[in-house]
Amino acid sequence: MSGRTSMSSHHHHCHDHIDHSVHHGHSQADPGLNAIEATSVPGAARTAMRISQMDCPTEEGLIRKKLEPMAGVLGVHFNLMRRVLTVDHAPSALADILQAIQSLGFEPELPEQGKVLGKALAAPAKSWWPMVVAAVAALGAEVVHWLDYPGWISIMLAMLAIALSGTATYKKGLLAVRHGNLNINALMSIAVTGALALGHWAEGAMVMVLFSIAELLEARSLDRARHAITRLMEVAPETVSMQSADGGWLTVVAASVEPGAMLRARPGERIGLDGRIVGGRTTVDQAPITGESMPVEKGVGDIVFAGSINGMAEIEYRVEAAFSDTMLARIVHAVEAAQASKAPTQRLVDRFAKVYTPIVCGLALLVALIPPLVLQEPWLDWFYKALVLLVIACPCALVISTPVAIVSGLAAAARHGILIKGGIHLEQGRRLAWLALDKTGTLTEGRPRQTDIVVLDRQIDNDGHYQRLAASLAARSDHPVSQAILQAYGSDDLLDVHDSAAVLGGGTQGRVEGVLYRLGSLRWVNSLATGARSGSDLEHRAAALQDQGKTVTVLASADRILALFAVADAVKPSSQEAIAQLHGMGVQTAMLSGDNLPAAHGIARQVGIDNVHAELMPGDKLKAIQRYGGLGVVGMVGDGINDAPALARADIGFAMGAMGSDTAIETADVALMDDDLRKIPRFIRLSNATHAVLVQNISVALGIKAVFLILTVWGMGTMWMAVFADVGASLLVVANSLRLLRK
Repeated sequence: MSGRTSMSSHHHHCHDHIDHSVHHGHSQADPGLNAIEATSVPGAARTAMRISQMDCPTEEGLIRKKLEPMAGVLGVHFNLMRRVLTVDHAPSALADILQAIQSLGFEPELPEQGKVLGKALAAPAKSWWPMVVAAVAALGAEVVHWLDYPGWISIMLAMLAIALSGTATYKKGLLAVRHGNLNINALMSIAVTGALALGHWAEGAMVMVLFSIAELLEARSLDRARHAITRLMEVAPETVSMQSADGGWLTVVAASVEPGAMLRARPGERIGLDGRIVGGRTTVDQAPITGESMPVEKGVGDIVFAGSINGMAEIEYRVEAAFSDTMLARIVHAVEAAQASKAPTQRLVDRFAKVYTPIVCGLALLVALIPPLVLQEPWLDWFYKALVLLVIACPCALVISTPVAIVSGLAAAARHGILIKGGIHLEQGRRLAWLALDKTGTLTEGRPRQTDIVVLDRQIDNDGHYQRLAASLAARSDHPVSQAILQAYGSDDLLDVHDSAAVLGGGTQGRVEGVLYRLGSLRWVNSLATGARSGSDLEHRAAALQDQGKTVTVLASADRILALFAVADAVKPSSQEAIAQLHGMGVQTAMLSGDNLPAAHGIARQVGIDNVHAELMPGDKLKAIQRYGGLGVVGMVGDGINDAPALARADIGFAMGAMGSDTAIETADVALMDDDLRKIPRFIRLSNATHAVLVQNISVALGIKAVFLILTVWGMGTMWMAVFADVGASLLVVANSLRLLRK
């Protein structure tokens, strides 16, 4: 979990990475950012520091080149999203490391000893007035130039505009040039200086002002993408109402509450920590956690999640997870980790950008030299064109086109209760060919329910007497089938049962009003030396129910079988719709179940599964996934520990988040937070939308660059156009990516 700490603003135009620092409250700490931590290397220390100027691979390269050869430095780790540098080093080397970083023009910021870096970097808003004055001065310089007033007036206004808008750009550009890096600041500095040298004072000033204004606009736009998860997850309250030792209620900081404490949530309040209700009944809006649109009824024994909203009744709940271990915390941590990992398209674009800039810079050099030297063209004209090409050379729009789209896609998914653990899985979703699903708890509810009752003696059972009789016997057993029969009738108005006894592997028996009754398997009843033996008709009816995947239990007296009760794991209402949507998208489905074959086939018929594999051990599920893997991209949906190997092996593992085991959630690539399988088709649609945005962004970024490249070589491009091409394309790809947040 990350917090946020306010530091000096540094909006860099080369946003190769987005700052993905995330937090969901006001008091959290980030255990990963302790100032000094233990490392796996004996005798070494690990120091994390925040560097506000570090948000681009350019800065990473500078720091890496400086630190890695140093004695005492054992390893450097970068998180450009959060602008955090972590160094493994000999304890005595820290002072030298800080000095080396400062020599590069960076200001490393350490947390206080024993504390963590607080709230993630949120750059304070820049004052707009210098930019307004600079814009007026640059415009004035243009007007003076057009009206042919004395040149010194235009020069003075241009210098004022550049001083107010371009000082930071020149500083960063100088640093980059000194270390041999051609980032946007270096390219802009060279271009504007060249324009001034050619006497284009007004144009140089206007270019610098436009660049600085566009940088501010782009930074604001990028903040929306950076903090999409942040805003989404800022739902846990800062304080909670906790019961004290004397029974009173105190307001305390949520982060300080330990598991086992008793908390209270009034109507309309947000739940502070994960816990289990011990008093009260209410409805809870779990949308921030699970994406469910409707409030869920909660009573004693039910789990509530931090960040969800209590309904119209007060509840008391016992805390089950510390602030940093809540479901909300795990979501934030997983999304943050996902954003830190590059998707395949992003890696491809990064590699291309590294080649693109040197090529265009080389082209600019050729444009400046060849026409004047070979064709005797005017030096100043072609030098100007070369400067325009230098501005076009920055691949900023291209570089930010992928991470901003991936971040927006991940945030959009999280809003709908789909937790995706990496851009690679978001990209791969659209290519899903086969989806394997566990049965129990995934396609079905995971708890048996009574589905049928077949009464064999209608003369007696006129008023549900057998259901009442069976429920009375079932109340003496904790077997899931017995509990399903009891639940179907209810626990009120049961008959008195005497001499009750449970028979291992058989069922339960007892006397009601002096008569002995048995409730259990057909095999057990048939094995008893009594008159209550089944005939062929009864066995046929029992077999028909069993073929539907149902468990059959019989109620018998000493001399006859009175009724059959069928119990089955009920199919989730959403399963059939989800499978139909998947088939509509061209995804084929297979069931991998540890249950018996009739039960598996029965459920498969109900929901429309293509292939059925039953009576599987965890290792068998893994082998099945390996076989399907040869047919294309394969996904696996599961909820239990026994599904973990198959989830890990699948190209995309989907865990049922709310009901699933911790092992399944940790192993999977995607967690469905409300256990609704319809979220998988939604995930695929989002994957398709993200891919479309990626293609659009890359096409726009490269297309605009190509057009202005051709215009410049043909002599039609100006430096103004180049700036508009660069920053305009950047703003376009950011705005296009933000559309995903509305998906």
